[in-house]
Amino acid sequence: MRETDLYVPIKAFLKRQGYTVKAEVGDVDVVALRGQEDPVIVEMKTRFCLSLFHQCVERQLISDHIYLAVPSGSGKAFQKSLLSNKKLARRLGLGLITVRLSDGLVEIHQDPGPYQPRKSKKRKTQLLRAFARLDGDPNLGGATRHGLVTGYRQDAIKCANYLGHTGAEKGALVAKGTGVIAATTIMRDNHYGWFLKVETGVYDLTEAGRKGLADWQHALD
Repeated sequence: MRETDLYVPIKAFLKRQGYTVKAEVGDVDVVALRGQEDPVIVEMKTRFCLSLFHQCVERQLISDHIYLAVPSGSGKAFQKSLLSNKKLARRLGLGLITVRLSDGLVEIHQDPGPYQPRKSKKRKTQLLRAFARLDGDPNLGGATRHGLVTGYRQDAIKCANYLGHTGAEKGALVAKGTGVIAATTIMRDNHYGWFLKVETGVYDLTEAGRKGLADWQHALD
C-alpha cells in the first residue's frame, strides 16, 4: 500500500464538489481550491501515526480546512483506532477522511472546526473522591495500573494491619480502630483473600493477608 493509492479517490471526490485539485504542492500532499474559498488541504498516510497529526497541525498555519486521510479497514481493531484518532483529530480541529481501497469509497468522518470539550461533572467528582480517599501519596507517578494503591486497597491494608497487631477481632472494633467505616464489609467481601471469618462479625488474617500486609506496608507510611 502506498500513499499515492489514496490520492486518486480523494481527488475524484473533491472534483465532484467543484474543487480544482493538485498533488504535492510544496510540502503539502493535496491542495483543493474552489473560487475564493480558503484552500482545503489533505495530508495522507497509510495508517494513523503521530507524524500525520504533526503535519496537519503545521498546515493549520495555512488554512482552517485541514483533513488527515488514511485507508479504511475492517474489524474491531480498526474501529477502535478510528474512534480514538477521530477524538484526537476533533480536539485539534482537524477533519478526518478514510478511503476504501477496494472501490475508492471516500468517507468524511468529520469536518474541521473549533472544539470545546464538554466537562464531565461525574468524572470530576469521581477523581476528587478518589483523591480524598487516599491517605498520603502511596503511588509512584507514572506507575502502571497493576499494583497501584487505590483507596479501597488502602482501607483493606489498614484492616489487615490492625488484625496483624490484635489478632481476630470484631468488625466494629476494626472500623473504630482504623477509621475505615466499611471495615466489616471489606473483610466480609474479602476481594484479596486476606481475611478469614472466624464467627459472625469476627475476622482474622489469612496467610495471604499476612503476605499482603508485608508487601503493601509502604502504603501505610
